[in-house]
Amino acid sequence: MSTACSFVAQRLLLPTLLSLVLLVVCVLSDDASTMPTQNMSNKERAELREESREMFYHAYQAYMQNAYPADELMPLSCKGRFRGVTPSRGDMDDILGNFSMTLVDTLDTLVLLGDFAEFEHAVKLVIRDVQFDSDIIVSVFETNIRMVGGLLSAHILAEYLQKQADVMHWYKGEMLEMARELGYRLLPAFNTTTGIPHARVNLRLGMKDPQLKKSRETCTACAGTILLEFAALSRLTGDPIFESRAHAAMDALWKLRHRGSDLMGTVLNVHSGDWVRRDSGVGAGIDSYYEYLFKSYVLLGDDKYLARFNRHYNAVMKYVSEGPVLLDVLMHRPHAKSRNFMDSLLAFWPGLQVLSGDLKPAVQTHEMLYQVMQMHTLIPEAWTVDFQIHWGQHHLRPEFIESTYFLYRATGDHHYLQVGKRALKALQKYAKVSCGYAAVSDIRTGKHDDRMDSFVLSETFKYLYLLFSEPADLIINVDEFVFTTEAHLLPLSIAQLGNSTFNFRQSDEHSVLDFMRTCPSSNKLFPEKVRKPLRNFITGSCPRTSSGKRLSALDFQASNSDHLRAVYDMGITMVSVGDRSQGKVRLFHSFYNAKSQEEGEMGLQFMQEMLELTKMQSMNQLAQLQAVAWAADDKQEDWLALMAGPSHFSPELLGDKYVEGEIVLAQPLRACDEQLENASVMSGKIVVAERGDCTFVSKARLAQKAGAKALIVCDNVSGSSGETQPMFAMSGDGNDDVSIPVVFMYSLEFAKLSAQMQRRPQLSVRIMQMVEFKRWQLAKEAHLNETAAAAAAASTMPKKKPEKEL
Repeated sequence: MSTACSFVAQRLLLPTLLSLVLLVVCVLSDDASTMPTQNMSNKERAELREESREMFYHAYQAYMQNAYPADELMPLSCKGRFRGVTPSRGDMDDILGNFSMTLVDTLDTLVLLGDFAEFEHAVKLVIRDVQFDSDIIVSVFETNIRMVGGLLSAHILAEYLQKQADVMHWYKGEMLEMARELGYRLLPAFNTTTGIPHARVNLRLGMKDPQLKKSRETCTACAGTILLEFAALSRLTGDPIFESRAHAAMDALWKLRHRGSDLMGTVLNVHSGDWVRRDSGVGAGIDSYYEYLFKSYVLLGDDKYLARFNRHYNAVMKYVSEGPVLLDVLMHRPHAKSRNFMDSLLAFWPGLQVLSGDLKPAVQTHEMLYQVMQMHTLIPEAWTVDFQIHWGQHHLRPEFIESTYFLYRATGDHHYLQVGKRALKALQKYAKVSCGYAAVSDIRTGKHDDRMDSFVLSETFKYLYLLFSEPADLIINVDEFVFTTEAHLLPLSIAQLGNSTFNFRQSDEHSVLDFMRTCPSSNKLFPEKVRKPLRNFITGSCPRTSSGKRLSALDFQASNSDHLRAVYDMGITMVSVGDRSQGKVRLFHSFYNAKSQEEGEMGLQFMQEMLELTKMQSMNQLAQLQAVAWAADDKQEDWLALMAGPSHFSPELLGDKYVEGEIVLAQPLRACDEQLENASVMSGKIVVAERGDCTFVSKARLAQKAGAKALIVCDNVSGSSGETQPMFAMSGDGNDDVSIPVVFMYSLEFAKLSAQMQRRPQLSVRIMQMVEFKRWQLAKEAHLNETAAAAAAASTMPKKKPEKEL
């Protein structure tokens, strides 16, 4: 399919969630010669499916027998976790509401397993026991995705079973009413200036709880992971307020994106809309916001969410993605990394890429994650850029298995069945306990944590079961549903119910380009071809023999993969900083990360050499640096200087050469017109012009034509400074016709010069080499010191007595 296909055609391509994916599969299947040869047998796959079922029931029965009606099972204590009864874990307990969360979160998994009897029994328990009128502060985000989503999915499947399996005829929509009640209890959180919901709400008191008076901050994912559940709730109940509030929150978030980078931060103020944390990535704090943009388009058919997703996606792939690695950047400075580690929540990203049709980077990032798992047995909560453990916990999260499932559905590659098998066996070996499955507090020691989150039953075991199941094994066709971020099922038919409060039209803020990226690539590739170059991507996963020759800092090239492997072996970690086009990296050395003691010592020597090279480079840059100086007083004894950059097209002021003259602003300031308005007063003076509208050399020629002695070009970017940004030399057009010196000043430095010009209208400045200015100042100080010393010595000498008095 051409990449120019319209968004209308794309809607026709999405009658089911995986339509785009299946289209990609058709393309991929053309190259039969690359099909993997080591397929998993049907027998082994069926055995793994049954083992995943047994894993679910081992955890589910442990919860029902030892914890229900508590929100969670504590698998080591083998008892329930109740809010206000069990010792508090701080903010972590905001997910708990004493509303039997694990059971509600698990209901639709029972249907996928085909256990209609237990599903019916569980639904009756929920209707009988679960209530929401509690004086408890809960997380709006977690309560929505786990409880509202769980109740809606269970309601939809209960009605589905009434028609398809002829069971549960007694059910009259009780869980839908419970979801509506809970939705109303969450609505007070949306009463903010921006429409972005508070992070927490009291189930009984709303936002009137005294503890919530200072509530200000929420995360992007917390506010942006509401729409699927609230839209389904509105369309199933006919009450539009839920979908209306959720759309408003998404619109408000979209307006807060950085207009230059199209990236989002992770934490914001719900009243002012100001960003509190400007880190931007695809992991914790922002992950499911991207997911809900795309899935809102799929579920609701609103094209603006597709356009917004594509804008964000392109930005993520431009700034955050570096091959298989995804590192957070600053939304307002997207070339600057904000941290040097990745967290496990980003493992959902390949699955989302599969659903959006971008398969190749999905395969690459998934392969990186798989190698992290192979390296550490379980995927740690966070790992560094050199794949060492940053946070050692493993909470039995589902994201990696979720992406594995979607990659298998998209490609049919049995590699992903083998990956799933390895993940399953790791859980069996390291997480299974007598009373369910326990999170691992540190994968390096294997120590367990008394914790089994509800998502283990709702997502982790669900995706494992789906991975090893054939479509014929399932009671429902999952392609007719959208999986929420908590893996609850919402039918695509919800879009047909409509919502009279919204008119879904393409917004004027989006162009056709925002809809073009979603057509799947027609490049022929098979996942094995993509994975093969990454097979030894993570250092240490495949041992290497030493070449015996040490890499020197002078020979090092960041674009050379052999050099990169060598420095990793020496225990050196590299993190990109600043603009990638400048190729700047920051180096960190650790003996602990070195491949051996010998390699660690080589790394230390490499770092020392690199430090010397950096010093030499700094000296060279200092030699090119220019100074714009002026006398601080009328006696011209004290001088001040500001840094400026040189140009490639004007004469260099070397040694003791300098230009001095009165300073004057060009009119117009950009100095791009054919004739300057104040050209008559520029002769013999130093002219100031602002960057922009025309080339540097054009401004220089205009100033030279007016008879100026020199030109200072000031930056047009507010807040720029030579203290925080590298100085550069202005380039010309190849013609050597400029005979006056031209220098460049960043805006903060020029602001200081401008302040002097306002105080002293006829200010005279001197342009010279910064090194020479420093030498000149030192020479002046030395001369003054010598003069002062001579004067002091003269004053202490005894006066000669006259020979005779007159």
